[in-house]
Amino acid sequence: MVPVKAAFERRMVVLRLDEILPMRKLPDKVVASLKYRRIAQSVAEVGVIEPLVVVRSPGQGAFMLLDGHVRLAILKTLGHGETRCLVADDDEAFTYNKRVNRLATIQEHFMIVRALERGVPEEKLARALDVDVKAIKRRRSLLDGVAPEVVELLKDRAVNPVAFDALRKMKPLRQIEVAELMISAGNFTSAYAKALLAATRQSDLANASKPKKVAGMTADQMARMEREMESLTKDFRALEASYGDDVLHLVIASGYLSRLVGNPEIERYMRGRHPEILEEFRAIIAAASLDQSVGGAGEPP
Repeated sequence: MVPVKAAFERRMVVLRLDEILPMRKLPDKVVASLKYRRIAQSVAEVGVIEPLVVVRSPGQGAFMLLDGHVRLAILKTLGHGETRCLVADDDEAFTYNKRVNRLATIQEHFMIVRALERGVPEEKLARALDVDVKAIKRRRSLLDGVAPEVVELLKDRAVNPVAFDALRKMKPLRQIEVAELMISAGNFTSAYAKALLAATRQSDLANASKPKKVAGMTADQMARMEREMESLTKDFRALEASYGDDVLHLVIASGYLSRLVGNPEIERYMRGRHPEILEEFRAIIAAASLDQSVGGAGEPP
């Protein structure tokens, strides 16, 4: 087996803040943002949970900061003198940051639940996250009435918490269908979830006997959305079922046409006798190349 090289030194180090050199200056809009304030409140209440990431500066005693510029600024503001750090072997901040998985909504829910189970008061959690106590109570019951399959589908997604309010108004099978639609569209906003709720048939609601209500929409508008969504879903399923075969055929045809057009004699003949067909062939080759490049760009790092 080929040994895997560790990306960090095995032991964390405690560094003085004046030994850490930031690689960029925080913009004023970041310092004034809600996210900055929440992190500052969290650091003040429970300290730094995720250590800073630094790399040794060659030929100097200082360390260059790869990740944690906001935390470092907050620690300095709060008057701290030192902090724990991970020492990386790679001095590329981009290489490190692109491999960081930020906390998803469902993961945050489980974190809050575990903290409450261990006896952390709701008030302290609210102060640490810089939110109202009511928000902590809502996050604690975030998954009540949500199907386990939906939790699995959305566990790594940054879903607007209000979207779960719409989901729990649906039956489990419809919840799964809606979660899959949200993933396919890459849209996890509350507005999209409410639109899907408005397009849900009455029989697919958790309480089918109670007429659904969506703010800003009349019963006629919701009925029209139901019909349109049903038609759109059928078209989407049909497209999804044939997409793999269609792409395979396109790639095979594109490869053949690319070799055909790449032959100078054939290309010269078609340009002189059938220029319109030659342009169509080139359009097919370009379409296949674009599809492949888009597909490659969407792969996870």
